[in-house]
Amino acid sequence: MKLNKWLLVVAILVLAVLFFSLEINQYLTLDYIQQQHFELQQAVEQRHLLYTLGFFVAYVLITAGSLPGAAILTLLAGALFGLAEGFIIVSFASSIGATLAFLVARYLLRERLQAKWGHKLRQFNQGIDKQGAQYLLSLRLLPVVPFFLINLLMGLTSIKTRTFYWVSQLGMIPGTLVYVNAGTELSKISSLQDIASPSLWFAFALLALLPHLLKWATARYQQYKRYKPYPKPNKFDYNLVVIGAGAGGLVSSYIAATVNAKVTIIEQHKMGGDCLNTGCVPSKALLRSAHFAAELNKATALGFAPIASKVDFKAVMDRVHNVIKQVEPHDSIERYSKLGVNCLQGKATIKTPYAVELNGQTLLTENIIIATGAKPFVPPIKGLDQVEYLTSDSLWQLEQLPPRLLVVGAGPIGCELAQAFARLGSRVTMIDVANQLLPREDPSVSSILLKQFQQEGIQCLLGVTLDYFSHDTDGQWAHYQTAQGEQRISFDKVLIAVGRKANTEGFGLENLGIKLEANGTIKLDPYLRTEYPNIFAVGDVAGPMQFTHFAAHQAWYASVNALFGRFKKFKADYRVIPSVTYCDPPIAQVGINETRAKADNIPYEVTEFALDELDRAIADSAKQGVVRVLTVPKKDTILGVTIVGQHAGETIGEFVLAMKHGLGLNKVLGTVHAYPTMLEANKYAAGAWKQKHKPTRILALLKRYFTSRRG
Repeated sequence: MKLNKWLLVVAILVLAVLFFSLEINQYLTLDYIQQQHFELQQAVEQRHLLYTLGFFVAYVLITAGSLPGAAILTLLAGALFGLAEGFIIVSFASSIGATLAFLVARYLLRERLQAKWGHKLRQFNQGIDKQGAQYLLSLRLLPVVPFFLINLLMGLTSIKTRTFYWVSQLGMIPGTLVYVNAGTELSKISSLQDIASPSLWFAFALLALLPHLLKWATARYQQYKRYKPYPKPNKFDYNLVVIGAGAGGLVSSYIAATVNAKVTIIEQHKMGGDCLNTGCVPSKALLRSAHFAAELNKATALGFAPIASKVDFKAVMDRVHNVIKQVEPHDSIERYSKLGVNCLQGKATIKTPYAVELNGQTLLTENIIIATGAKPFVPPIKGLDQVEYLTSDSLWQLEQLPPRLLVVGAGPIGCELAQAFARLGSRVTMIDVANQLLPREDPSVSSILLKQFQQEGIQCLLGVTLDYFSHDTDGQWAHYQTAQGEQRISFDKVLIAVGRKANTEGFGLENLGIKLEANGTIKLDPYLRTEYPNIFAVGDVAGPMQFTHFAAHQAWYASVNALFGRFKKFKADYRVIPSVTYCDPPIAQVGINETRAKADNIPYEVTEFALDELDRAIADSAKQGVVRVLTVPKKDTILGVTIVGQHAGETIGEFVLAMKHGLGLNKVLGTVHAYPTMLEANKYAAGAWKQKHKPTRILALLKRYFTSRRG
């Protein structure tokens, strides 16, 4: 602890010691002030200003030091200064003293508390940031809660000091008035219990509920105004209309049909959405072919003569489209129609909270789920419209392999596709303003992938700014800035992979005034509702993550809340969501990584197990990788896991299950894993953690015991 903090602690202790050693508390009793009332009143009349100032300072010190006696002093204020003046003195003195106590608690304890428990208090702090004034006002209006305890506890939160002061000033008015008024008739009080009757305490309790009632009433009124232009139909055609037939929309409609709700799903383009047609399915099919090409190059390392094989890019792309056709029946109109879902094609427009227009027909529905997904974001780079650029949507129409491919963006999509095209024969260059591949990953994890890319001949221009594109008789050029000045590079095709933009335009959100987040996704409450409680959103259009499995996860909450919310609502739970970047080696992650822990000031320990020590990885010539586990310091509680290595997407599943059900590394270590498998890496990582936390004292005693047994 810093010297200044020690000095403050000493000052507080000295104040407390003086208070009790000088027996000041004996003067702060009801009997004493009643006995001395006449003498004190005469002294105040003779030297009013001095005693007023002294009383004010004493009240501030006692409140700031969280010492007993504030209630008696409040009575005394009424007896000595009258109702009006006494109220003003106590109102300001109590608020100032409370704020000083608040600041002392914050200065001494909050930093340590947040450092140790910040990750667990994050949601609480977010609630304080949004509704701290309301919570504090409720506590201040309820005198049964000790005010000194409120001061200290609120100091440990993230509430702003000025908010604490003015809310305290306001919230203590009723209690201050009651006590000061009682003090004006001090002689009639036989005990503090005489001041407030049960009915008065009940009134205080109702008053404490006032902020919540006002909030509820305000919300209801705003909801009334919002829905007023849209009369609710007497009869609905459907219980649920889902707009968008990607993963989120399909799962939403499937759940509704399963519980026998009448549901319609509307898709403007193709069933299955981006995942089936331009995302997960085609990209993984392409990666499979690219992986095979890479395996051929490892022939000599595996004991074979060199294998000469030329990539037939058109055949590769034909296979990609064939894979899509094989998966299509899983998401088809035929399948979902058999499940009880009414499937419609066309452009949907939300006309009112209860009406969706499609092909000139109006569908009346109790609830709407928006699952319109996202599209590749194309930044406004000068000259981009003058060159041949691709996105993750359009590249699947390629029939010829680009000899030179420029990939803009080093995120998961950019990295996966860059490696795939490089393995298929393109000369690939990646460019990104970030200083590493996969900017959200730990630098040590990113460096593994960077080393692999460099070995495969992928040029990575990181930490540079792309300025503009141009073209001339020599070809197409990308111009970028480095520390050495402007550089340029030529290319045949450029792939723009800098992220995805939520599809929120063109289907009625603007007309209803539905708000968006800063990143362009739809603004939702914890139940996945928009400002209209019967309109929900899921998937890429909702955020905060853009994964197929995340969209399906949200779909459960949205559909259940839509159909059964009047009985029971469920807040969406995003605590344990895995993700995988399907490069080689693949990178799987769940929970937080070290980069996130540092950014959020979450205390952690890191335990690593390198795959070059794993028997199966050695046998498979797949030694490149690591298992990184973040745990709570000195505990086996798992905060997050990152796995780099062969089959990482499958291996991460054990940690996902463990985190979901609160199982720690000791449970993973105690689980039998088949030998030899890549899954054993999880157990060895748990073993590495156990080794770091072995009970050294007990082991020393055991050593002495066994030594004695040997004689």
